[in-house]
Amino acid sequence: MKNNIFNGQISGRKEIHTKDKIRFDCHPEVACFTRCCKDADMYLYPYDIIRMKKGLGISSDRFLEQYSIQAIRDNPYFPSLMLKMSDDQEKSCPFLSPEGCTIYKDRPFSCRSYPLERAVARSGDENGRKVLYFIMRHSYCLGHKESREWTVTEWIEDQEMELYNEMNDLWVDIDSTFRVNPWGSQGIDSPALKMAFMACFNIDMFKKFIFESSFLSRFDLPGERIEKLKRSDVELMKFGFDWTKFFLTGSGPLVLTRPETDPS
Repeated sequence: MKNNIFNGQISGRKEIHTKDKIRFDCHPEVACFTRCCKDADMYLYPYDIIRMKKGLGISSDRFLEQYSIQAIRDNPYFPSLMLKMSDDQEKSCPFLSPEGCTIYKDRPFSCRSYPLERAVARSGDENGRKVLYFIMRHSYCLGHKESREWTVTEWIEDQEMELYNEMNDLWVDIDSTFRVNPWGSQGIDSPALKMAFMACFNIDMFKKFIFESSFLSRFDLPGERIEKLKRSDVELMKFGFDWTKFFLTGSGPLVLTRPETDPS
């Protein structure tokens, strides 16, 4: 997985390390301010949906309907989500105002990480992941000419990317299960795909599904975790990932409730 790339001519891409210095800044005085918010292919990750729908004060179901479109990207067996741009001539982000981003505190990962690109690949280490960092340059972006310098670690902290990285890493593990067709002959029309999509992206509908049915009684879950699922969308999304992995592969941390034995 790597973060999304905005439209525009890419003039450079260089691998860097966490202690390397990068020169970049973005603020209203930079001449290209908000240029990257127009005519962009903005892909969204599951945690992006949580943050944006909360910031807007709407349900995930409404957010998906009003602000997203589905697209088949590099994975033909599971749809990706893209931000639905406005219908104006510049195809502006729907959250763009003359002053800048109206949801800046909850802006999606690709917005907050730029110009840093974080790529996650499977490896043989204890976490099964290898993280690489790159600096992206687009011909229109003048932020690279600003004088302010950061290390990669400082940029991650300043842009509050830590939880995004954690959740996106969990998503990498789930997304990888869709690389080989898990739906059988039904393909992308499979009801199982719709359930997986709900668990990963439509967190409010998933919450309603698990708490208004006998769903939770099928799994051996401690009461403490169930309480966390009621209170936290992050915990609910982690559970959704676990459940998706379980019903697609039969693996993961979830355990089915043991049926009661007949004492006779």
